Amino acid sequence: MKGIVWHGPEQMSVDEVQEPSVEPGTVVVRPTATGICGSEIEGYLGKMGNRTPPLVMGHEFAGTVMEVGEGADESLTGRLVAVNPLSSDGTCRLCRAGLTNLCPNRKLVGIHSPGGFAEYTLAPAANVYPLPEGVEARTGALAEPLANGVHAARLGLAGAPVDHAVVIGAGTIGLMCLQATVLDGVPEVHAVEPVRGRREQALALGARAAHESGEEAREALDGPTEGLGADLVIDAVGAEATRRMALELLRPGGGAVYVGLHDDDTTLGFHDIVRGQLDLQGSYAYTAEDYEQALDWLVDGKAGIGELPPVLPLEEGPGAFAELVRGPSEQIKVFLAEAQ
Repeated sequence: MKGIVWHGPEQMSVDEVQEPSVEPGTVVVRPTATGICGSEIEGYLGKMGNRTPPLVMGHEFAGTVMEVGEGADESLTGRLVAVNPLSSDGTCRLCRAGLTNLCPNRKLVGIHSPGGFAEYTLAPAANVYPLPEGVEARTGALAEPLANGVHAARLGLAGAPVDHAVVIGAGTIGLMCLQATVLDGVPEVHAVEPVRGRREQALALGARAAHESGEEAREALDGPTEGLGADLVIDAVGAEATRRMALELLRPGGGAVYVGLHDDDTTLGFHDIVRGQLDLQGSYAYTAEDYEQALDWLVDGKAGIGELPPVLPLEEGPGAFAELVRGPSEQIKVFLAEAQ
């Protein structure tokens, strides 16, 4: 079968790869829409140590169940399903505490096993969710990135009440964080995004305002917050500049949630963090509950990315990755799949 294989930094091709064999407790899925994630762009560049070439990436996907293994529900055969690619052992100390996303033995389809950029993919049967009639694969494939937004927003809302929030970045993850924050009841959510088309998308998906820069956002918040700043800032970019911006936008006692992974090393001035009693929180992935909430919102039409772009053939995958490396564009999401 065909698959998009990452061979190393900026080296990717469509090759013949081994077809998966069904195992107990698994299903074989034929992906009909697999989204390219921002973390996969960083992986493509060789900046992610958790990806080892040669690798078929692709963890944001939905498709048709072709075969079920022993112990799996046979009625899944032929169903269109969304796939939660993240699995934990369910038994370790962190899992028992509800932190399944941080399980030291966690596995992610597309990192620890071949992912959705192929004709067929193996997935845990417990992690597939049948989609209702009329809901298409592209919508199901958005559940994984939206689950990241659900998780980040809920971490940020776990403390003091939040009336004013800012999401930095309006790519896929930023828009998902924005919508999750709005749907979780924050009355005023602003976005910061330099690309005009993405700012317009943020407004269409629930932002009270969308700003070209952090300075512009700070000015807009001055009046409503009595000059103090936002209660919560979510950085969905992860560059050094945006990590600093998050702190500059926060009020004393406020919280910043960091979900973006663009840069690794970052220098921050900690005097203001200490004196302002700021809460810095990392956010990694999501729990099964976050994923299920995300899928419910998508199925109900409460969240999304607006008009869905077409699914491109696998052959266009290497070119799509190379294009995305050149920088952000107005297109929010790229989907790939083998022609059905």
